[in-house]
Amino acid sequence: MGRILATLEKRLAPLSSADAQLDRLHQVALPSSFAESLATAGLFPLRATGVDILQINVGRRCNQTCRHCHVDAGPDRKEVMPREVLEACLTFLGTHRVRTFDITGGAPELHPDFREIVSRGAGSGAHVMHRCNLTAILLPNYSDIPALLARHRVEVVASLPYFQSSETDAQRGEGVFEESIEALRLLNGLGYGRGEGLQLNLVANPVGTFLPGNQEALEARWKKEMLRRYGITFDRLYTITNMPISRFLEFLDERGKVEEYLTMLANAFNPSAAAGVMCRGTLSVSYDGALHDCDFNQMLEMPLAGLAPRTIFEALEPEGLAALSSREIAIAPHCYGCTAGAGSSCGGAVA
Repeated sequence: MGRILATLEKRLAPLSSADAQLDRLHQVALPSSFAESLATAGLFPLRATGVDILQINVGRRCNQTCRHCHVDAGPDRKEVMPREVLEACLTFLGTHRVRTFDITGGAPELHPDFREIVSRGAGSGAHVMHRCNLTAILLPNYSDIPALLARHRVEVVASLPYFQSSETDAQRGEGVFEESIEALRLLNGLGYGRGEGLQLNLVANPVGTFLPGNQEALEARWKKEMLRRYGITFDRLYTITNMPISRFLEFLDERGKVEEYLTMLANAFNPSAAAGVMCRGTLSVSYDGALHDCDFNQMLEMPLAGLAPRTIFEALEPEGLAALSSREIAIAPHCYGCTAGAGSSCGGAVA
């Protein structure tokens, strides 16, 4: 793989801190605040509707440093979910029979207990999702991972910005596209994306400062092109909006486009998308056990609002699940990224 970029943290970049990112977002004079937009849709305050998905971010280590990464993950990051937090997450998952167990990072494979996390998550009866950058499963120490995922019938959600190398490598690093194709062929060879019950879904984000196109139409085009060009099949294409935080916020700031991009998102506010945002049914756990409404709020270090539990340990208390299931969602200007146009979530468009 080609050149690895230093993370914001490694470079001591001005936007490396969550406070600096939130300050920058709040500097933008928008047509209306996100709270006001929710109010016009009859959705303020935005509240959770339950805990259907337990999403754990097992750490910020990654073998890639993508330009749009909202985690600021990379090879120089050291954060890894410790054993006591991992055990609490698995206890919460099993005790409350949460429907979906969503494993993300960084590159989750680089967690030393990734294999155990997958096995125990699947053993709990939950539907397990693994968010994969594709290149990590080609690393020599992780070559057994694809077979492990298949054995436990884990859904693989693989990120790939575009079906051509120039756009993908520009965002993810030279040579990443070629390795991604190799990994997808490997997964196809195991039965993934072949209509045999092993789900392989791709996630694509715009390579630029615009909203994703129509998800259904793009999925049809991607399936045609991926099969024609590379002989690869997959199940679903999820389109997501680039969130104006972390490295993508730096990208915008360097080009003087923060105001333009955030205003575009605000002007495209869609009440139907707001009603279906992923955070309403998700509980996000940081590597250190802190609870958040979503992975984006986690990276901005925005805790849960009100009296809801603040850590996965508090969530295990007797009234923890009830408090979490009806909690008020913490919001900030970046939330417009999930409510613009057809909306955006870890599962693609929502409206």
